[in-house]
Amino acid sequence: MPETSTLPGAPARSVPTRWVWLAAWPVTAVFVLSNAATPLYVLWQRDLGFSKGMLTVIFAAYIVGLLGSLLVSGVLSDRIGRARVLLPALGLALAACAAFATAPGVAALIVARLFTGIAVGAVVSAGMAAVTDVAGPDRKRLAALLASCSMVFGAGLGPLLAGVLSETLPGPTVTVFVVEAVLLATAMVVVLRMPLPRPASTGGESTWVRFPRVPSDSRRHLVLGIAVFAPGITATSFVLSLGPSLLSGLLGSTSRVVAGAMAFAMFLSATAVQFAVQRMSRLDVLLAGAGSTVGALAFLIAAVHTASVPLLVAAALLAGAGQGMGQLGGLSLLNSGVPPRRLAEANAALNVGGYVPAGILPVAAGYLSDASGLAVGATAFGAVLMALAVVGGGLVLSARGRTGEAAVPR
Repeated sequence: MPETSTLPGAPARSVPTRWVWLAAWPVTAVFVLSNAATPLYVLWQRDLGFSKGMLTVIFAAYIVGLLGSLLVSGVLSDRIGRARVLLPALGLALAACAAFATAPGVAALIVARLFTGIAVGAVVSAGMAAVTDVAGPDRKRLAALLASCSMVFGAGLGPLLAGVLSETLPGPTVTVFVVEAVLLATAMVVVLRMPLPRPASTGGESTWVRFPRVPSDSRRHLVLGIAVFAPGITATSFVLSLGPSLLSGLLGSTSRVVAGAMAFAMFLSATAVQFAVQRMSRLDVLLAGAGSTVGALAFLIAAVHTASVPLLVAAALLAGAGQGMGQLGGLSLLNSGVPPRRLAEANAALNVGGYVPAGILPVAAGYLSDASGLAVGATAFGAVLMALAVVGGGLVLSARGRTGEAAVPR
């Protein structure tokens, strides 16, 4: 069994730091899959003949699977253990690789994205909580940083791998998923050997499927995290789903390497900024994340109306930074106040709040773009999301003024 012999619900003790880093690998491996298809959609669109609206529906199938998974995986992980949730999730991710690599039509792509979403839902709840469990109570700051960075780094590495491998090796829609299957197999080995604590008692609760929630004294933290994380991840979702179309219109090129590189740069920005701000207070990190997202959307609108590739790249980098800081700030707030026996469910709640708008708004923008042009769709999307980011920043600023938490380090 992967669980250690510590008391139920207790954190793993005296675990070498290398295991805290290794515990983040399954999260990275699954998130490589989450966006690996991004540069390949232009090939599938050409071969299968579907619209921008259908492209965002395929993308949204991932969100549907993820949200459905989050209704179960957080509670399940807290009750039966992290490994018992992570291993089936990794198996489903392998099935998604097979579906992508052999997809004969749109339905297969939707199924592959659905399976991917379910696997991602499991790792953002059970996987991120596993990192915190392995780290123990004295390394919570490191755990939040690694859990968050493993997600965004994997999300960026996937499209870069897909872009490069599809341009340089045979089987442009196959090779990357073979490589990803190998990465997932190594992640399974890590989960099987991970020194995890045994799950806490269920406390007599009988509900296994429910909307994720947090203890009442942590609800304010959850709201603040969602208020910044949601606009940030919605902005990056737009770049992933319609960014290649924008690049094609601005550059007149369908290079998969360029599309993958832009996505990688976006998530590399999300990774780097988290290391840069790790010693700032939680609320300051969230406030900076909201400001970065507002800037990203301003640049996005300007890029569309001026046909400027540098502005589009700047928008992607700022969107990545906004997601990264929103995610790190939200996870840090939850790690600081939620007990270990509820942590996976709390992580699930944060991600539900983030991914709902990330699924709805890009789809709406995609269909609006089909009807009225990409410039109109992108402008409307940018304006709505910018308003949400401003509201989120206002909530954080208000909380910062009331509590004085800006002076409290993480």
